[in-house]
Amino acid sequence: MSIKKYYLIIVGSLLLHATGIHAQPKTWVDSLEKHGREVFMPAEKYKWDWGQATFLHALKQLHAEKRGNNPALYASYIQKAMEVSRQVANGRHPNAVASAHGIVFLARTTGDSSFKRWAESILADYLQIPRTFNGGVSHRAETLELWDDTVYMLSMFLVEMYKLTGDEKYIAYFLEQFNSHHEKLLDKSSGLWVHGWDADSVFYDDGCSVKNWPDKQTHRNDQIWARGNGWVGMALADALEAVGPRSRFSKPLGKALLHFIKAIEPFQNQESGHWYQLVTLPTLRGNFLESSSTAMFAYAIIKGIQLHVVQPKTYLPMAEKAYTGLRRLSMRNPEGTAYLVPTRVSGGTCVGDQAYYLGRKITEGTGFGYGSMIMFGLAFESYMFNK
Repeated sequence: MSIKKYYLIIVGSLLLHATGIHAQPKTWVDSLEKHGREVFMPAEKYKWDWGQATFLHALKQLHAEKRGNNPALYASYIQKAMEVSRQVANGRHPNAVASAHGIVFLARTTGDSSFKRWAESILADYLQIPRTFNGGVSHRAETLELWDDTVYMLSMFLVEMYKLTGDEKYIAYFLEQFNSHHEKLLDKSSGLWVHGWDADSVFYDDGCSVKNWPDKQTHRNDQIWARGNGWVGMALADALEAVGPRSRFSKPLGKALLHFIKAIEPFQNQESGHWYQLVTLPTLRGNFLESSSTAMFAYAIIKGIQLHVVQPKTYLPMAEKAYTGLRRLSMRNPEGTAYLVPTRVSGGTCVGDQAYYLGRKITEGTGFGYGSMIMFGLAFESYMFNK
């Protein structure tokens, strides 16, 4: 069966309705975003934080794709979310910088100079965040630590600043952070990253991480956590897509994305299309299939195909397995509604040991659950409809 025919069967099974001759069929992407936007996190309840920022980023992509032929719906949500956040908005640490991409989006799409000035104030905060000796932005303000999460939290803002200004210094900022984190977090055996590195190996109690997680010799923890690596893959894909093939940054970004995709390739569960919480240990007792990282890995893959980093023949079947597997295993239809909700999502995670990651609460919803699934599903459908 051809890939095209196979995809049409998938869409047919998910089809809810379509309006107008040129309308896209509505799939699980639309159901997830509608529940996320209307029920889980209405704009007036937006919280200035990293998980919510991921959902906001998904709405930006829906806007760009003119999903549902009503991009103004997503622009209005973003503007309202930024308005209700004005009193707390800042860029003093990576998780705060994350949401500021919404401000930059408004500066770019409305032309309102007040949004640009606001974005520049966030940038001024960002430039003052403590850094390690190799230039890495510390995930915590109180101590110097590098976490893989940071790369994505900063990338949303920096890539959007590039789109607004056309100034490649913002891509240079992003690559500086990717490279400094890569230097300290890379696990050479797998090609993926461990979660955290501490500058002095003196434990700082953040009320969340496992006590004394930094190894005294390596200054790192030793766990290859799925979603942490998912953040990295998505950041690389978004940056590469933004700069285009003629940029001087295209080659290093493409090389890094290729390396990432090849590193995750061996670890996809073939039956479910998912990846495991601890990526490289699929047979470990207690390890579990995790949905947000699956969406992130598959997003990096489908973007890699779109951007000619990897070949469809090898990698499109992986994206297809994730697309169908997420719908089959990792979404729930609340009784009496037409919505879908993400399930099998590992809750918010700090740095820990093996038992810590295996013991994370498995939940549903979350801004990063909605956001990652919507972004992957949207990218996959866009590729399949337009090939």
